[in-house]
Amino acid sequence: MTGLEYVAAVSIFAGGITMAIGSIGSALGQGRAVADALSAIAQQPDMSDTISRTLFVGVAMVESTAIYAFVVSMIIMFANPYWAYLIEQAGQ
Repeated sequence: MTGLEYVAAVSIFAGGITMAIGSIGSALGQGRAVADALSAIAQQPDMSDTISRTLFVGVAMVESTAIYAFVVSMIIMFANPYWAYLIEQAGQ
């Protein structure tokens, strides 16, 4: 294997691990937030509007973690700074 193939393999693996950890953490956080919100609504039905509004804001913030993980994995796979270096070295 050449250096370019190693960088490609490591980039794909790192992008996959980044998405796996980022999406698992986000999914667990969203599940916990929804479960706690439903428990709070069950205990205080009069406050359901306020709890729901706060829940939606919280879930949006938790979801941003998965979006950041996606952006980082795309940068790792497609905008890797080592690509240009290795292609330049291969051309010499």
